Amino acid sequence: MVRWEKPFTNHYAAFLASWAKELSWKSVAAHFHTSWQTVCSAVESVVNYGLTHRNLDSVTALGVDEIAWHKGHKYLTLVYQINPGARRLFWVGEKRTQETMSSFFADMTKLKAGFSAQIRVICSDMWKSYLKIIAKHLPQAINVLDRFHIMQKFGKALDKVRSEEAKRLRQAKQPPLLSKTRWCFLKRRENLTEKQGFKLNELLKMNLRTVKAYLLREQFQKLWEYRSPGWAGKFLEQWSHAAIFSRLEPMKDLARMLTAHRPLILNYFRAKKQFNSGIVEGLNRKINLTIRKSFGFRTLKIAKVYLYHQLGELPEPDFAHKFW
Repeated sequence: MVRWEKPFTNHYAAFLASWAKELSWKSVAAHFHTSWQTVCSAVESVVNYGLTHRNLDSVTALGVDEIAWHKGHKYLTLVYQINPGARRLFWVGEKRTQETMSSFFADMTKLKAGFSAQIRVICSDMWKSYLKIIAKHLPQAINVLDRFHIMQKFGKALDKVRSEEAKRLRQAKQPPLLSKTRWCFLKRRENLTEKQGFKLNELLKMNLRTVKAYLLREQFQKLWEYRSPGWAGKFLEQWSHAAIFSRLEPMKDLARMLTAHRPLILNYFRAKKQFNSGIVEGLNRKINLTIRKSFGFRTLKIAKVYLYHQLGELPEPDFAHKFW
C-alpha cells in the first residue's frame, strides 16, 4: 500500500492531481471546494511517488538545455530523456553552472548505481559549464552539439556584420541600403514575406559585406546534408578556411569557434542524425508554454513540482478502485 504523509487520502490526492493536469491549481481548488495549498500538496505527493518509482533502466539518450524562468538572468537547467518513443522531462536544476550539472549526475547515481555508464548519446549546446561536466561523467557517450544553437550563433554573427555595415554607410552618407533589412537576412527564405523576398533578391545583387556573410551562412547549411562524418569534416574545414579569409571579423570568430568544437559537431553524423536539437527545442517549447499558462512560478520548488507533473511522464500508483 502506497503511503503519503499528507492530511488527505491517497485516492483524494491522485484525484486532485489528475484534474491539476487539465486545469490551473486555483481552478481545481475552486471546483472541489478546497484550498490551493491542498492541491499543491496533492500534486507534490503524486510527483514524489513518480520520481521515486520511475524506471531508469531504459534511459540511454539525454538532452540538456536551459530556459529563463524569471527576469534578471535566472535560469533552469533542464535534462530530458530523448530516447525514441520515450521523450520526457527528466530533471530540473537551478542555474546553469558546473555545480548544477554535477548535481544532476549525483542525483541519478543515488537513484541507480551505474546510471552514467548506460548513457550512449547526449545532446547539448556549447555552454562550457555543461561540456566540461558531461565530458567528465560521460566519456563513453556521443555528445551531439545542438544544431539549433549553432545556427543561432550564425544569426548573431550575420546581424553584427549587417549593423556594422549599416552604421558605416550612414557615416559615409551613402544610401541606407540596409535600413529595415534585418529579418530579410535572418529569416529562412521560405518564411520571408513577398516584400522581404523581393528586397533580399535586390540586395544579393550588390557587393555588400552583409551579403558575403549571408552567403557564407547559406553555404554552411549544406553541412547538415552530409551523412558521413569524414565528408562532413572536410566540408567544415573548407568552409572555415573560406570564412577566415572573408575579412569579416564576426564570421572569422565563428569559424574559429566551430573549429574548436569540430569533434562535437561531427558527432551529429556519428549518431546517424537520430538525435538533434529539434527534439530538445520541441520539449523546450512545451516548457515555455507551460510556464506561460501558469503565469510563472514564485518559487523553484513549485516550478519543479509543476513541470515534473505536466511533462515528466511519471508513473502513478495503481488503486484497487477508481472513483473518477
